[in-house]
Amino acid sequence: MTQRHLTFIVGTGRCGSTALSHVLSLHPDVLSLSELFTSMDGIPELLRHEPQSGQQFWAHLTAPNPHTDRLIRSGITPPELLYIRTPGRRYAAETTGIPALAQTVLPHLTDDPDTLMDLLEPQVTAWPVRRPRDHWAALFRILGEQHGDPRVVVERSGLSLSRIPALHRLFPRARFIHLHRNGPDCALSMSRHPAFRLNLLLTREARRLGLTSLHELGPEHTARLPPGLAPLLHKRFDPALLMEHPIPLPHFGHLWTYLVLCGLRHLAALSTAPHLSLSYESLILAPRTELTRIAEFAGFEPSPAWLTTATGHFEGTHRLHPARDLPPDSLAALRDACAPGTRALASQHDR
Repeated sequence: MTQRHLTFIVGTGRCGSTALSHVLSLHPDVLSLSELFTSMDGIPELLRHEPQSGQQFWAHLTAPNPHTDRLIRSGITPPELLYIRTPGRRYAAETTGIPALAQTVLPHLTDDPDTLMDLLEPQVTAWPVRRPRDHWAALFRILGEQHGDPRVVVERSGLSLSRIPALHRLFPRARFIHLHRNGPDCALSMSRHPAFRLNLLLTREARRLGLTSLHELGPEHTARLPPGLAPLLHKRFDPALLMEHPIPLPHFGHLWTYLVLCGLRHLAALSTAPHLSLSYESLILAPRTELTRIAEFAGFEPSPAWLTTATGHFEGTHRLHPARDLPPDSLAALRDACAPGTRALASQHDR
C-alpha cells in the first residue's frame, strides 16, 4: 500500500468521531479504521516495542474483551459494536467471545468480517518475530489492499487522548487530529452511554482496590465490590443495574475535564508530530470547510464529490448543545465540573 500518512483522530469519546470515521470511509484514498486501539484495551503488548511473533500478534488482535462481551451478554449493545449486527456471524459473546478485531474494526470495513478474518489469519500468523510497529504496518497494508489500496490510514478510537504518548512512541511519524466537543454536551452524552458508565464505575472500584486499570478486575474481586456493583463482574447482569445506578452528572463532567487536560498536555509534548485541533461544533456548522481541513492535513484530496456526500451526513442530523435542556441547577453544576477543561481548550485556541 502506498501510504502517505498515518493519522490518529483522538478525543474523549462521545465527541463525534464515530460519524467522522464513517464519512472518511467514503473516500477512496482513505483506509478508515474505527475503534482499533480501544478494542484492544487491556492488551499493552500491542503498544510496546518488544518483538513478538505473528502468532502472538494475532492472538492479541483476536482476544475477546471481557467487559465488552459482558455488556453484550447482558443485552446492552452500544452502537459502536458493529459485529453483533452482522447477519450469520460466527462469533458470539455467549460462547466463543467476540475477537477484539471483529468488534468494530472489520465490520466498519466490510459486510463480511468473518471472511476477512479468514483471509488475515494465515498471513498474520506466518509473520516473523519483529516489533509491533512492523506488524501494524503490515496489517494496515493488507487491509488497504482489500479496499482499493488507499493512500492514507486514519484511525479513530473513543477515549483515546490518554493513549497519545504510546501511539507517538510506536508511530513517531503519525499525525494527530484532536476532535473535541463542548464539555457539558459531551459529558451528558457520556452519562447515557453504557460503556462510559461501566468504565467510570469499574475504574473507581479498581483504584479503590489498588489496581491500575479496570482491566485488572476479575471474578476474584467480586466479593470486594459493593453489593450493588458486584454483579457488574458476573458473566451477565441486569442492564438496569448499570443504566439506573445513581451517578451524579458532574462525575462525567470531571471525567471529561480530566481527559481533555490529559490530552492537551500530551499534545503539547509532541515536538515532531503535527497535530490539528477540530471542534465538533465547527464540523456540524461548517462541514465542508472542516472536512477540507482534515483532508489537507491527513494528506488526501478533498474531492468535490466526496465533500458533497460527506457534508450530507452532517447537515441536519446532529443537534448542538443538548445540555442546555437540563434544569438550571444541574446545568450549572455540570458546567462547573467542565470549567477547567473548557478554559484549557479556550486557551489553546487563543495561542
